[in-house]
Amino acid sequence: MKLRNFSFLLAVALLLLAGCRASGPGQPARTVAEFFNKYENRPGFKATDWNAGLTTRFLLGRIAKIGGDNDVSQALTAIRSARIITFAPTTGSARDLVAEGLDKEVEGLLANERYTPLAVSASADNPNQLRYSVREQGGRVSEFVAVGKQESADSFVLVSVAGNFTREQVSQLAKILPNVVGEASR
Repeated sequence: MKLRNFSFLLAVALLLLAGCRASGPGQPARTVAEFFNKYENRPGFKATDWNAGLTTRFLLGRIAKIGGDNDVSQALTAIRSARIITFAPTTGSARDLVAEGLDKEVEGLLANERYTPLAVSASADNPNQLRYSVREQGGRVSEFVAVGKQESADSFVLVSVAGNFTREQVSQLAKILPNVVGEASR
């Protein structure tokens, strides 16, 4: 009987420890939108939102026609909104937040929201690679998320782009996204 109780208590303790480790700082966000709301006003974080209104989409469509009818041009016209949040830690505890909390929290919410990881070929000229995940509806990508580090090993970036894309269009956007993120975070 003692062995049975001990095994049960050990299992409960391990589950609690695993839950604490994976939850990140404070109450973990359950969605990408919650993640932005949770962190955008905290010290060290910088958030940028962009919404494509009717006029903007019209202008992007015109620019796409000038640039040719390729996947990148079509993908640009399909963007409805984009959000970027970056974090550059300035203290030891902030570095721990990146190392232990933010990545695990994002991994958990992406799994919870049923995002599918997307393999994107690495670029030799960009050492700060992003990991991509997509959410699909009806064979089309309705949102893709990029997570990674930028400029320094202890930084963090999360990009969420909503629209109506094919997987090939997302792959094409993934090639230019690291440069866009670098410019937006300055």
